[in-house]
Amino acid sequence: MPNPSVEQLQRIALHVVEGLPVDIAELGRVFEEAGHELALVGGPVRDALMGIANPHDLDFTTSAPPEVTEKLLGAWGEALWDVGRAFGTIGTRKGETTVEVTTYRSEEYEIGSRKPTVAYGDSLEGDLTRRDFTVNAIALRVPGLEFVDPTGGLSDLEAGVLRTPVTAEQSFDDDPLRIMRAARFAAQLGFEVSSDVMEAMAAMAGRLDIVSPERIRAELERLVVSREPRRGIELLVWTGVADVVLPELAALQTTVDEHGRHKDVYEHTLTVLDQAMALETGADGPVPGPDFVLRFAALMHDVGKPATRRFEGGGGVSFHHHEMVGAKMTRARMRALRFDNQTIKDVVKLVELHLRFHGYGDQAWTDSAVRRYVTDAGSQLERLHRLTRADCTTRNRRKAARLAAAYDDLEERIAVLAAEEEIKAIRPDLDGGQIMRLLGLKEGPAVGKAYRFLMDLRMEEGPLGEEEATRRLLAWWAEQE
Repeated sequence: MPNPSVEQLQRIALHVVEGLPVDIAELGRVFEEAGHELALVGGPVRDALMGIANPHDLDFTTSAPPEVTEKLLGAWGEALWDVGRAFGTIGTRKGETTVEVTTYRSEEYEIGSRKPTVAYGDSLEGDLTRRDFTVNAIALRVPGLEFVDPTGGLSDLEAGVLRTPVTAEQSFDDDPLRIMRAARFAAQLGFEVSSDVMEAMAAMAGRLDIVSPERIRAELERLVVSREPRRGIELLVWTGVADVVLPELAALQTTVDEHGRHKDVYEHTLTVLDQAMALETGADGPVPGPDFVLRFAALMHDVGKPATRRFEGGGGVSFHHHEMVGAKMTRARMRALRFDNQTIKDVVKLVELHLRFHGYGDQAWTDSAVRRYVTDAGSQLERLHRLTRADCTTRNRRKAARLAAAYDDLEERIAVLAAEEEIKAIRPDLDGGQIMRLLGLKEGPAVGKAYRFLMDLRMEEGPLGEEEATRRLLAWWAEQE
C-alpha cells in the first residue's frame, strides 16, 4: 500500500497479529490475571505495522519482575530459559514460536564500560522512551490490542524516517551500538535518517571503541544482508563511522583522482555490490540471496588499491598485486571483528581471486589453466563467477560485452571439462585384473575388448554391482567364442 496513513498502518498490524501462530491475547490475559501489564514491543510491532509477519520471534515487555515472569511463562509455554535474567529477560517456546519477556527497564553505558547497567522501570511509556529509535518504540498492549506510541514512532514510520526517542547524543551515549544500528535500519527498512541522528553519528563515532567487536560485527552482518546495504554503507562512510569499524572501505575515497586517470574506486565498489546482489539466486540456486560472503567480498575486493596505487609514466595508473594486499587486509579486519574462520577463509579467497579471470579474453587458457582456476576457487567457484561478472562496471558497452562474452566462454569451458572429467572418472564394475582372472586371459586385445564391453554397460545402465557384471561378462564372452 503506497504511503499508508497511521490508521491504515494500525489496521494492517492488527491483521498481521491476528494471523500469528500463538494467541498473544491469551498470554496477555495470563499476566493481567496476575495483576501485571504485558505489551508486544520492538521489531515485531514495527514489522506488523509494515505488513510483515514475524511468527517465530516475539518480544514483550512487562511490569512483572523476572521471577514472576518466569512462573507465568512456565505455566503457559512448553520450554523455559533464563539466560537473559541479568537483563530482566525470560524466554519460552510455544509451538514454533519463541517468546521473550523483559521487565520494564532503562539502561545506560558507563564511560569505559562495554556492558550496560540495568535498572528496572515502572511504566510502559518509560520503557519505550529508552529504546533506540521511535519506530522501534511502539507497543501493542495485550490482551486489549491498544497501540502505545509516546515518541511519535507511528508518524515516523509513515514518513519513513529514523529518529531517536530522546536526543540522538543521549541515545548514542547510553548505547553506542545504536550508531551502527542507525545504519543497519536505514539499509533494512530503506528509511532516511534525520539530520540530528547523522550529526550525532559523526560526532560520537569514537564511542564505538567501548563496544565489543562481536556486537559491531553482528550489526555489520545484518546491514550487509539487508534490502539496501548500499544506503547503510554510504551512511557509515559519510558520517565517519566507517573510519572506526571498516577503515579499509572508508580509505577507498582517497583514490579519487581529480585528473580522471582512473575510476572512483569507492563508487566502483558500491556498484559492484549492487551488481553482485543482482546475481544472487533463489533458494534453489547455487548462491541463494541474501549472501553475506558474496556481498562482503564485493565490498572488500579493492581495499588493497590505496596502498598499491602508482602513477606511471605517460599518465597511466597501476594497482599491482592489489588483490593480494587486499586479501591480507580483509583477513586482518575480519579477524579484528571476530568473524568465524570459515567465513574469513571464504571472503579472503574471493578477494584474492577476483582478478584471476582478467587476461582470459586476451590469450587462450590451456585446459590445465581452466582446471587450476576451478581448483583454486574450490567451494567458492559459483560466488567467484558472480563477483567477477559484477566487477565489470565500465560504461564502454563494447568492452563490457567483450568481457561478458569471455566469461561466458570460460564458464562453458568449465562445464565441458567438468562433464568430460566426470565421464573419465567412471569405471566399469570390474577392473582389468578381475577380467583376466574370470576369463582366463593374459594381457592383450581381448582384455581391452572385454573392458570396453563392461564400460559400455556402465555408461548405458549405470552401476551393476560386481555379481551382475560378472554374470553379464561371462554371458558376453560365451557369445564371442
